[in-house]
Amino acid sequence: MENTTTKIPSPIGMFIDPLTDFGFKKIFGSEPNKDLLIAFLNELFKGRKVIKDLSYNPQENSGTVRHYRKTIFDLTCTFYKRNI
Repeated sequence: MENTTTKIPSPIGMFIDPLTDFGFKKIFGSEPNKDLLIAFLNELFKGRKVIKDLSYNPQENSGTVRHYRKTIFDLTCTFYKRNI
């Protein structure tokens, strides 16, 4: 008796998952998509902070505070000053 079950290859997704580190960096991590990332972050802050510009750092640097062991800063944001 022959084995009639065939292996069906798993489908390769057509879209990038923005919830993964790879996907997020692929979508938002380049200079041409800078305006998209600024709009996304400003929407998250909902007016509490407003980003006017950001710059991508060429290297990822771990945080200097001990309890932030895995924190990586690879983006620098410039905020609008609020007049209070």
